[in-house]
Amino acid sequence: MIFFLLLILLVLAILAYGPLSTIIIRVFSLGIYKRGLRDKGICLTFDDGPHPVYTPQLLDLLKKYDIKAVFFVVGELAKRYPALVRRMRDEGHEIGIHHYRHVSSWMLLPHQLKKEIQECSKIIEIITNKEPVYYRPPWGHFNLFTLLLSRRYKKILWSSISGDWKIQHENDLMKRIIGSASDGTIILLHDNGDTKGADPEAPAVMLKALNHSIPLLKQQGFRFLPMNSLINGNKGTAGIKNEH
Repeated sequence: MIFFLLLILLVLAILAYGPLSTIIIRVFSLGIYKRGLRDKGICLTFDDGPHPVYTPQLLDLLKKYDIKAVFFVVGELAKRYPALVRRMRDEGHEIGIHHYRHVSSWMLLPHQLKKEIQECSKIIEIITNKEPVYYRPPWGHFNLFTLLLSRRYKKILWSSISGDWKIQHENDLMKRIIGSASDGTIILLHDNGDTKGADPEAPAVMLKALNHSIPLLKQQGFRFLPMNSLINGNKGTAGIKNEH
């Protein structure tokens, strides 16, 4: 009887530490941004990169349409492909933290979460000479200590998610991207399909769908804004704390 009681308490503690904390934070938007303030303004955000094949193609696409996006990079990949991170910076994109490894906050003790955030931030700053201000945990998972340990960063989630990490028909993905756009929408997409649960070639479909979606969204009057401008409701530039 005592064993089962302890087991139940352990399960409840685990649920409270990760999934329940995530639900509460996301439902009540505690300390996070899920949508911006600008009428007809939207922001593209990309998780899980950089990827040696898809990220350069994505950067070419964004340059073609003169769009500034936010890349939430995985620290160990940024360290492996620093030239891609520098190109993001040089072309005016914002670079945010997505942990040093692509690991859920539910699986991390407080000191481990702190290390994931700090190490990713450190890599970004070393490569770009700029300290990031944005943070998005992998899968949007928070734990009981996330808000405290990431308090110096702006936590950015999303208001549009299209399932682009799985291979789907290009037209279906395009319809999801366009159909989800509204005032202040933060769109979540992925430029790396090598993470757990994703399809390795899914970014190729995303790139094709995005290439068709951007002109249509512009025709509808939407403006692609940098995150700082979208969430602050002004014409601010890229979100950067310090530049050395």
